[in-house]
Amino acid sequence: MGGVTAANLAPILLVLGDEELLATRAVTEAVAKVRSVDPEVDVREYQASALTVGEIAEMLSPSLFGGRRLLILRSGQDARKDLVAALLAYAKNPDPDVQLLVLHLGAAKGKAFADGLRAAGATVVPAAKLKGHRDRVAFVRDEIRRAGGKCTDDAAEALIAAVGNDLRELAAACSQLIADTDGRISADTVSRYYRGRVEVTGFTVADATMVGDVPAALEALRWALHVGVDPVPIADALADGVRTVARVASAGRGSPYQLASSLGMPAWKIERAQRQGRGWTPEGLVRAMQVAAECNAAVKGGSDDRAYALERAVFSVAAARQGGTR
Repeated sequence: MGGVTAANLAPILLVLGDEELLATRAVTEAVAKVRSVDPEVDVREYQASALTVGEIAEMLSPSLFGGRRLLILRSGQDARKDLVAALLAYAKNPDPDVQLLVLHLGAAKGKAFADGLRAAGATVVPAAKLKGHRDRVAFVRDEIRRAGGKCTDDAAEALIAAVGNDLRELAAACSQLIADTDGRISADTVSRYYRGRVEVTGFTVADATMVGDVPAALEALRWALHVGVDPVPIADALADGVRTVARVASAGRGSPYQLASSLGMPAWKIERAQRQGRGWTPEGLVRAMQVAAECNAAVKGGSDDRAYALERAVFSVAAARQGGTR
């Protein structure tokens, strides 16, 4: 926090979005920043829906005792019209000793309030949920960088595969990796560290199967079943893997970004399918689709030995890739 001065503090902060982790972090960082300027700062939190115009006027008026204040207004989208009018009027000429932080979900409700604060010059801190895979990869890389480490795209992909999409869990995983390593995070680092967790998804089984790595596919499958992953999503992932490679292969040559709109798939998924598709023939993919359909029917139809049906499918898909039968 070194180097922060009163002049660096934005008089109005608008934390915009519905991702709880990012919103909470924005508040924590704002409090830490203002405390580095004035350790005695008066920090107050309010719910917008419960606040009256009289109360906000009192809080925003110059203090008899001086000192810096930070007012945190939660659920700004729920503020009533008279409160919004008062705050937008204040925002045109804010008190230099007061910092106003408004949290707003960023949806249609209360949009005029958020737009008005932005127009008045509020500093916007984005806190929207990360919708795309690439956004989450960027989030992981940024988390590692913030902690003083370095991380490749492949490592970020591996961590997301291991931990899932929840930002809190991803942030915690990044902190743990940095604490337990030298800070240079590669896909191998993640794989070693999260070995058991990376291998419990059906997609890990499918990815290894599609490139013909039977030992890795079987190890992943047996681990997934051992830790209680339901066979149905594993069978679904295998079918999805075959189907995706077949669709991408039939689309012909082209960059992932060119094919993304015509196939209705994200570019990263197309790129992965192009890598997995090397070595496959059209006949092999047809056979693999039959195998995946038979496996799905067995697993969802209550086969006596669903684990065996999945193992057999792994062998059969890999054999189809080599041009064999079963």
